[in-house]
Amino acid sequence: MATDVIMPALGMAQETGKVLRWLKAEGDEVAKGEPLMEVETDKVTVEIEAPTDGLLAGLKAAEGADVPVGQAVAVILAPGEALPENGASAAQETESAPVAQAVAAAPVEVPTREARRRLASPKARRLAAEQGIDLDALGEGSGPGGALVASDVASAPAQASAPAPTGGEQPLSRIWSIMAERTAQSWASAPHFYLLREVDAGRLASWRSVARDRAGRDVSVTDLLVRATAAALARHPQANAAWADGSIRINDEVNVGIAVAVDDGLVVPVIHGADRLGVGEIAARREDVVTRAREGALRPEDVERGTFTISNLGMFGVDAFNAVVNAPQAAILAVGRIAERVVPVDGVPGVRPMMALTLSCDHRVVDGARAAQFLSELAALIEEPAGLAD
Repeated sequence: MATDVIMPALGMAQETGKVLRWLKAEGDEVAKGEPLMEVETDKVTVEIEAPTDGLLAGLKAAEGADVPVGQAVAVILAPGEALPENGASAAQETESAPVAQAVAAAPVEVPTREARRRLASPKARRLAAEQGIDLDALGEGSGPGGALVASDVASAPAQASAPAPTGGEQPLSRIWSIMAERTAQSWASAPHFYLLREVDAGRLASWRSVARDRAGRDVSVTDLLVRATAAALARHPQANAAWADGSIRINDEVNVGIAVAVDDGLVVPVIHGADRLGVGEIAARREDVVTRAREGALRPEDVERGTFTISNLGMFGVDAFNAVVNAPQAAILAVGRIAERVVPVDGVPGVRPMMALTLSCDHRVVDGARAAQFLSELAALIEEPAGLAD
């Protein structure tokens, strides 16, 4: 029996997915688990795999088309099987006649074997478009299966000069557009309030040095903050909650998201189970997901089930800022740079490395007192991380 290839839901609030390109053409033989198409959502670009072995047929979505979640975009036929005469998928045969006829009648251009494009990562395609490089003119890429990656394109000579921007409207990527929409929704619907706390970051340097030696790898300040934040969230579950359908949901996992700026906007890959990980494990996972975020190679599971978000702009010289809550989460932590400031030390002025933490909260989920208790716990762990060092 024919098996539908379905546009999957890659996020809780996702309604559609954009078919960036087909990796297989009409009539190709495919194996279960083999990549069929590249799909973009507001959070990730991901390859969708074949659900079974067979022959790819009945492609119903052109490259660039937005397809509702759950809708069939193609079918995979078993050996000797043919498409129904009306071209409908297995799922569509059970739909009402008007819907099935409308889908079958929609004109769709699908790739042929001759028209199929080079395998390339999303970032490689963006760089090629910006630099006027023809991907088909490049040699074999250094990625899996000979796919071109960003470094392959960056080292290639430009074949045409793209015109410089001359003002006017700037086209928005899908990620940026949906980021803007959801940020506006969060700002309009979630009653924000903010708590600011300056912490002495003097112990972070020694903690970072010890963690580097034990892990045998580089460890960033963000890694230390993820570790401390996860521990504080485990002790204050009200801050590790969400607003869902008019009620508060306390999450049973501590999954800390890290806001990462990419070419197309902002993504938040997640360190799952961060309260159960050592600093070295957090550093390894953070390096992996941030690298893939910037390459446009995040997987759906990399951005799912986040329960709290950290946005660190300290590396850009920012002293402090207010972040917008990443709905439906209860709160987001905005982190500024570490800078020397004159502060009281044992009753006399002294110079200490200080860092500003700003906690943005959804008042529907957490009130001021509980948010303050969480922030106080976090500040204490940063200023004296002896119980967390590993």
